[in-house]
Amino acid sequence: MMRTTGLALTLALLAGAPAASAQQNPATINPANVRIRYMVTDVPAAVAFYAGKLGFKVDMQSGTYFAALARGGVQLLLSPTKGPGGASQPMPDGKRPEPGGWNRIVLYTPDLQGEVDRLRKDGVHFRNAVIAGPGGREILLDDPSGNPIELFQPG
Repeated sequence: MMRTTGLALTLALLAGAPAASAQQNPATINPANVRIRYMVTDVPAAVAFYAGKLGFKVDMQSGTYFAALARGGVQLLLSPTKGPGGASQPMPDGKRPEPGGWNRIVLYTPDLQGEVDRLRKDGVHFRNAVIAGPGGREILLDDPSGNPIELFQPG
């Protein structure tokens, strides 16, 4: 029931503003709008589903390792459960990303370490330390209910 409600909420958000341009860097696409990262078992199959069945536009795709799609004011980032990207890396306790349990809002920041320091002082719980991938650096924190949020600094 919770997963169905989440999907319905996500789809409701998709009716927003115009889609992003395919010529832009994914870190700058829709800078003021919503981004959601979904962990998937097969990036090309997920791209085919979202583009072919749900009307998403493919902004960019990096083979089997990453894709950015857009519909309305929402950008959907698709990452595999295993691969070179930071989102695919296991947590310090060894847990691996998996579909359904690692979906999260991605908030871009120009100063990741400054944000981490500020939030730690406020008592925010982080799931891991800052990690680096091919597109930049990121860290996961929990909201009060335990839902993950990714802070991401491109670069």
